[in-house]
Amino acid sequence: MSFLVFVSMTPLGKGESVSKYVAKVVDIVDRSGLPYVLTPMGTIVEGEDWDEVMDVLKKGFEELKKECPRISITMKIDYREGKSGRLRSKVESVQEKLGREIRTLKG
Repeated sequence: MSFLVFVSMTPLGKGESVSKYVAKVVDIVDRSGLPYVLTPMGTIVEGEDWDEVMDVLKKGFEELKKECPRISITMKIDYREGKSGRLRSKVESVQEKLGREIRTLKG
C-alpha cells in the first residue's frame, strides 16, 4: 500500500514571502527519510504507513505553530493498495502514454 499526500502549510499574517517558514516544514520532511517532492505550491510526501506520514506532517505543523498563530493547511491524499514508488511511476506512466519526456521538477 502507498499513500501520496500533497500538503501545503501556509502561515497567515507573515507577509508575502513565507519561504523561511516553509523551509522549516520541508526540513522535517527531508529528515524523515520519506520520499518527497517539493513543488512551488506544496510538497508531495510518499509513505507506506498512514501513521508515519501523518506523524511527519504533524511535526511540521507543530514546528510552524511555534511562530505562526494562524496557519492554512491544504491536503490531498491518494491511497492505493499494492503500489509503491508512485512519486516517479505516476509521472513515468504519463510520459509513456505521450511517447516522450515532459517537463518535471528534477531532483
